[in-house]
Amino acid sequence: MKSDSIAVDVPAESSSAIKGKAPLLGLARDHTGSGGYKRGLSIFDFLLRLAAIVAALVAAATMGTSDETLPFFTQFLQFEASYDDLPTFQFFVIAIAIVAAYLVLSLPFSVVTIVRPLAVAPRLLLLVLDTAALALDTAAASAAAAIVYLAHNGNTNTNWLPICQQFGDFCQKTSGAVVSAFASVTFLAILIVISGVSLKRP
Repeated sequence: MKSDSIAVDVPAESSSAIKGKAPLLGLARDHTGSGGYKRGLSIFDFLLRLAAIVAALVAAATMGTSDETLPFFTQFLQFEASYDDLPTFQFFVIAIAIVAAYLVLSLPFSVVTIVRPLAVAPRLLLLVLDTAALALDTAAASAAAAIVYLAHNGNTNTNWLPICQQFGDFCQKTSGAVVSAFASVTFLAILIVISGVSLKRP
C-alpha cells in the first residue's frame, strides 16, 4: 500500500539576501546605542570647554593686572613689581590668552559633535588641537609656577631673596593666576581623554 505524500514548496530567500539584511539590522542597533553614548560625551565636552575658557581668562586677566608699587620716603623713590618686568610672566599671559582664544573657537566644532555624534573628523581635529593647547598651557603654567616659587622662597645658593614679604599683593595675584592656569590644564587633559574614548568606541 502506497502512502500519498504532499510536497509543499516554501519560497526561500537567497543567501545573499539574508547576508544583506542581518548586518543592517545589527548595525542600526549598534549605531543607536553608540550615538546616545557619544552625544552624552559631547555635551560633557562642551561644558568642560566652557569651564576651561573661564579658567584661562581668569588666569590671563589676573596675571595681566598684577602690579604693586611700594612708596618710600619720597614719591620719586618707589619700588614697583609688575608682570611685564619678567619675560616668563609675559609669556604666561600671551600663551594663556592664545589657549583661551582657541577654546572659544573650538566651541562650534564641539557643537557639531553633539549634533552628529558619530562624526569622526571633528573629534579627531579637536583631539589634535587640544593636545597642542595642553602642551602650551602646561609650559606657561609650569614656567610661571617656578618664578612664583622663587618669589615666595628665594634661592640661597644664588642669593636671590624672596620678595613676597614686600610685594604681598603682587605675589597673591600671580599665585592665583598660576592656580587658574593649572585648572585649565586639568580641563584640557580631561577633554583629550574624552575625545580618545569617543574615537576608540565603535
